[in-house]
Order: sequence, then C-alpha cells, then structure tokens
Amino acid sequence: MTANSNWQFDQPIDIPCGATTVHFKNRIIRSSLGGRMAYYDGTPNNAFKNFEYHFAKNGVGAIISATISVNPYRHSPLEYPQIDNKKFVGPFRDAVRAVQDFDCRYIMQIGDCGYHCQTSLFSNPSESESSSAGFDFLYGFRNFRTEMSKEDINQEIRYFGEAAARVREAGCDGLELTAAKGYLIHQFLNPVINRRRDEYGADPFLFLQKIVGKIRKEVGSDFLFGVRLSAQDYSNRPLNIRWPVGGFGNSLEETIAYGRRLKDLGVDFLHVTNGFGFLCPNDNPGEFPLEEFAMFCDSTRHLSTKAAIRATLMHTPFKYLAKVGWKKLPPASKLSDALALKKEVGLPVIVNGGFQERNLIEDALTKGCDFVSMGRPLLANPNLIQILRHCDKPDNPCTFCNRCDLRTSLFPVGCYDVSRFGGDYEKMEHQIIATSGNPNWPHPEECVPDVCIRQAMVPAVSAVPRRRNNGLKTLAFGVGVAVGAIAASKLRRRGRR
Repeated sequence: MTANSNWQFDQPIDIPCGATTVHFKNRIIRSSLGGRMAYYDGTPNNAFKNFEYHFAKNGVGAIISATISVNPYRHSPLEYPQIDNKKFVGPFRDAVRAVQDFDCRYIMQIGDCGYHCQTSLFSNPSESESSSAGFDFLYGFRNFRTEMSKEDINQEIRYFGEAAARVREAGCDGLELTAAKGYLIHQFLNPVINRRRDEYGADPFLFLQKIVGKIRKEVGSDFLFGVRLSAQDYSNRPLNIRWPVGGFGNSLEETIAYGRRLKDLGVDFLHVTNGFGFLCPNDNPGEFPLEEFAMFCDSTRHLSTKAAIRATLMHTPFKYLAKVGWKKLPPASKLSDALALKKEVGLPVIVNGGFQERNLIEDALTKGCDFVSMGRPLLANPNLIQILRHCDKPDNPCTFCNRCDLRTSLFPVGCYDVSRFGGDYEKMEHQIIATSGNPNWPHPEECVPDVCIRQAMVPAVSAVPRRRNNGLKTLAFGVGVAVGAIAASKLRRRGRR
C-alpha cells in the first residue's frame, strides 16, 4: 500500500550513519518484542522468522528485535534467541531477509540481563553477576547479586563486540544496544546498584563507553548503531527490598550528559524509555498483571530460597504489595524526556510508550521525534499502520493489561486479554497459536476488523462458538472422578475380602 502523504508517520526518512544514510519508508517502528521462538540452545527457529515477518508484511518501517543475549552463560528467558555463537548467524539471516523483502529495516537489539535473569534450567553463579554485590527481592532469582571482577568485565566487553560482528554478518540494517530495562549495562549506569570503588564506580558510564567503542570497531563507522537509554530510572518504583538501600537513580540531566558522550563516541540514534527493571511502572503503561506475576514466580521457585519465598508470598494477601508503586501512565508519557534528549544531545530519537492513536503519534513527530516505536499495540493490531491511514485509532485497541509481558516468558507470544476477543477463549487461543506458527497470519479475516477499513477487508469468518458453563463442566468432571475413585476403592476392598 502506498504511503499517505497527509500523515507524518507515513513519510520516509533517512538517518545519517557515518558517510552514508539508512532509508526508512515510514516512521513507525515495531519495538523490542519477542517470545519463546528458539531452540533451547538459542538457535532461532521458524516461529521467530514468522513472527518478525508478520509486522514487516503489515507495513512498519522497521523492526527492532527482542533483546538478544550476547552471553553464552545467561540464556534468559529460556527458548529466546541468542547471538553468542557464530552458528546463530545463518538462522538470523533467513529471518532478516524475509523482513527486508518488504522494504522494512531490521535492527537487532543486543544485551545481557546480568543479575536480572528471569528464568533458567538451574541456578548458576553467573546469573548473579552485576556491577556490585547486594540484594534485590523483586528482580532476578539468585539470592544475592555478586560483583563482577575486572576479568569478568573485560570478557563481557569482548562478548558484546563479537556479537555485534555477527549482527552485521547476519545482514541486519543496524544494531541497538540496550542500556535500559535494568539489564547489565543499566546496572553499571544506575548509582542505586553500582556501588563499586574502582574506576567503574567512579565513572558509571565507563563500562558502556568501552562496549560502544568495541562495537563501533567491529561493525565500522557506516553501520547504523543506536542505544536504548532510560531517561529517568525511577528506581524507587515499584515497591522493592534492596540492599544497599537506594533512591531514584539517574535523573534526566544525568542521562542527557550520557547522551552527549554517546554522540561523541559515534552513536547514531537514541531510543528513549524510562524506569529500571522489567516490568516496571514507568516503562510499562497499564496495570500490574498480578495473576501473571504469580505464574512467573511459581515457574522459578525452584531456583533459590529467595525465589521460593517470593512465589509463596504471591499466594497470600501479601501479593497485593506487588502493585504498590504502579499507576496508569498517560499515553505518550515519555515524550517530554525524548524531546529533551533530542534538543540537548542532537541525535535522532525514537520515543516509546503507549502510542497507538494517530493524533499522539503525529504530535510526537511534529514536535521533533524522528520515530515512534510500539510493541503491544502492534501485537494487538498487526494491521495498525493501515488502520491509522484511515482513522485516528483502532476500534479494538491494546488495553495495556501487561499480561503478554509475563506470559510470553512461559507461553507463546500473543495477546492474552480475552476482553478483546469478546470473552471467547478459543478465538484468543487461535490468535496466540497463529502469531508465530503461521507465516501467512494475519489474514484480514483473522484480524479483529476495524470499522475504518472493514469495507476493504475480506468478510470476517463466523466467530468460533464461545465456551459456556466452563465452571459447571469442571465441577461435573471433578465429581465424576471422585465418584469413580470411591467406587474403585470399594471394589478393591470386596476383592480382598
């Protein structure tokens, strides 16, 4: 479909990169979003390729991958793709080519979770590594985090450099380094976590500086390279127990100073977010998914005493403490921070957070942002680009329930808000399974039709009959099993007599 020149989001843009530029057909980017789409060793499979293909086919200007780990000893979450070995280059290349066939740029986001590891087969010492030692009840599963040695730090810098070379070899159009989400680089930047007494504590930026230098050396000056930064850490949210006790973390002023240093190092763009940790209330608009957090805690309870206590508390009234510090953020809540970084640093910026209405997207671009990125709104409506060409917002928008954020570490990626499917669990399940299993999804009849483009779409298929009386069926089944067990017990006793 041709671009509609009336809208800013549909305009092409060229981003300078050394002596060259990278062309984007529009200014909507599918942000970091992923799921269990790899084999257990981290090799991307066809589900990964199909998933990325969906968004390219539906018209986004670029795709930024989920965070792909560079560390061979931290595979977290399980069955997420890795880039810590050359053997992964080929499978990634296949997915990248499928995306680029739609004139869609592919940018791989690389990182390392450090002590924020979410899941593991077994609890290993490397999954506690961080900038300095301490305790964090909410994030990570190891009982305590441990301070990395100088040798560990140097090895980590090499991991990032080697991974960056593989990103370019895989044919990607660019690379994004995650220095946000509470992941390892963020753990060095954040003074709440970084209590080191060496040069990496005196200058929290030094670790990131060395990684950026190593990456630029490996990929060259003509390869698009950006950094995802948390403009403000808000480390005091949500409610958590940390030792040493901390405070807010980095403010906008400190992040602007880091942004200037990144520009001097040859970084091409900044991707602006907020908060420390995943999930966190200043990064994720919407409610805290309490039920899903309990599921997640249960899945990791075997990994440590801390994880077992955390899981146990999630089945008591204390679970509601997990919601303390959460509040519904207004849409586009990070726009002012992104504009400040754009003004003070002078690099192209990508703004993220709660965008799915055309007027908000247009406002962000008109005021100076170069791109708007989104994840869950596109997961909810893969054809969002087409919708926004015709009307201001989708009929059936993402509700920002945040259920997908935690469920996708355990289950297939997809939308898990049944209210968007009229309460029909079978219809929701069909969407979840198709998201990564069907390379031709979504067909128009499989999308939730939008009033603005309904006439141009194939008529929707009849809805799958809604499940009814599930509770009664479950009760009847339970009673039947109990009666059968009692009868069997009586027959055994008669036989013995």
